[in-house]
Amino acid sequence: MTSSESTGTFHSIFETFRNELDEHHDRRERIIKASRDITALSKKNIFALQRVRAINQPIPPKIAQENQTRLDTIDKLFNSIVSDVAGINSWRYQRQIGGAIQEFIEAISFDHYLRTQTLITHAEVTTRVPAGIMVTEEDYVMGLFDLTGEMMRFAVLQLSSGNAPATQDTQDSAEPQPPSLSPTQAGIVVDLRAMRARFEALSVPRKYHMLRDLQKKVEVMQNSVEKVERAAYGILVRGSERPSGWTPDLSAPVEVETH
Repeated sequence: MTSSESTGTFHSIFETFRNELDEHHDRRERIIKASRDITALSKKNIFALQRVRAINQPIPPKIAQENQTRLDTIDKLFNSIVSDVAGINSWRYQRQIGGAIQEFIEAISFDHYLRTQTLITHAEVTTRVPAGIMVTEEDYVMGLFDLTGEMMRFAVLQLSSGNAPATQDTQDSAEPQPPSLSPTQAGIVVDLRAMRARFEALSVPRKYHMLRDLQKKVEVMQNSVEKVERAAYGILVRGSERPSGWTPDLSAPVEVETH
């Protein structure tokens, strides 16, 4: 082989490498852009769902229609990158798409909980994305961790409004009734405590990459549940002393116990 032929061969090899790198960067940018849009739309759905006032009931039509429009756009965004995350690329770009998937899971799991008062399953989540989009168990769990924060916000709003304290005398009773929680209020408190127990029972090997974010997620989840418990206890223990329009004070730090 002459020197010119050798040089031509090396040029051809490096041109192939260059093309592959260009394709990789273009693909990565498309995935990142789609992920940002999916994340933003999912957050808007979550904000809209915080306007709901009851659980285990259909979502109000106006909110449901707005959210479905955004979900249709999210579906198109997922479909636009299916070919980019096919095969081995599903793992290669997992960090670029994983955050958007977790935010999407948070949004649809919140919607699912408000409508059914149950947690969406991993299998149900996979049916909500195109077949070419991989939903890992890690992304599913992390999405549910984030769900507890939205449930906390929803619960605090419920606990600070609409609980008519049964402390006034009635015609049928000479004694005031003790403060109580409505079925919606009591239900979400119980559900959050059950989720905390399940999450705290997770056992993740130290070498597992999920452990990197798990500790922080657990702390935030515990704090959210403690805030709801404190608000509920404030109603039940001292509800008769609360003035009209009272809202729970959640500004104080929370002591979180681990078991």
